Amino acid sequence: MGHNRAVPDSKSESPTPGESPPAPAGTAADRPEVLVLTGMSGAGRSTAANALEDLGWFVVDNMPPSLLPRMVELAHQTRPGAMEGDSGAAGLRIAAVADVRGGEFFGDLQAALRSVEVFGIEPRLVFLEADDDTLVRRFESSRRPHPLQGDGRLVDGIAAERALLASLRESADLLIDTSPLNVHQLRTRIETALGHGGARPVQITVMSFGFKYGLPVDADFVADCRFLPNPYWEPELRQLTGEDAVVAQYVLGQPDAGPFLDAYETALRIALEGYRTENKRYATVALGCTGGKHRSVALSVELGRRIASESVSIRVVHRDLGRE
Repeated sequence: MGHNRAVPDSKSESPTPGESPPAPAGTAADRPEVLVLTGMSGAGRSTAANALEDLGWFVVDNMPPSLLPRMVELAHQTRPGAMEGDSGAAGLRIAAVADVRGGEFFGDLQAALRSVEVFGIEPRLVFLEADDDTLVRRFESSRRPHPLQGDGRLVDGIAAERALLASLRESADLLIDTSPLNVHQLRTRIETALGHGGARPVQITVMSFGFKYGLPVDADFVADCRFLPNPYWEPELRQLTGEDAVVAQYVLGQPDAGPFLDAYETALRIALEGYRTENKRYATVALGCTGGKHRSVALSVELGRRIASESVSIRVVHRDLGRE
């Protein structure tokens, strides 16, 4: 998905020291949530930021901390629904990613957090930690230098950053040690802690297509429906499609249609459970017939109906319907 990580205009002025910014209108429930994500380089900030973005947070990467109060103020000016005249910024969640790339701005982070509190908002600080051995291994695998390494050794850069961040680590609202976690497990931890409502559903696209037009390049699963009788050879059904009830009844009424759907549904449910465990949130299931007009359309609709649930969000797409 596209990243909405734009740093606000650095020319915008933040409240001067000792000056209280205007408190936003509305109740506490109207005010946005503010989160600062920081921690050791190599501990997984990018993975965590992507997870937050997928959860609906507005993520700003490498933002100078001094701009955080201004960001909150702008949130109330550009909040969702402002054109309808609502009050506050209910539902808006802002996450700022801060790290040593911020240079001299990084030392202002704690002051910026205190400034945000003037708005009546209690910002949260999430700190990602990892042990030295894990960080060394990750940097070596990526073949990138540590941002504080300079002309020294990798371990010197890690030690310097750990000392720089010691006070922030102690004041963190949420501390996550990513040493034993892979990227999927880290995303799950972020979703559990900050997702508001439990795990997100796996999003499945069930796509019908015609083999004569080629295989879908984005398909994770492909099933061939051409083993079923083709409604094309029934004169009264030829001009109709699998979306028409009479065609769907014809296709689903074939002796092999039910057993096929039962077996395929069972296989998909096993795969989807594995997707949730591995934190894979999107998949495309493609069912094909000759032209993508009758059999695959009817079976896609029925399969989507069968596997839809609270933990599985379904979108049915007919890629080639209308091409004949």
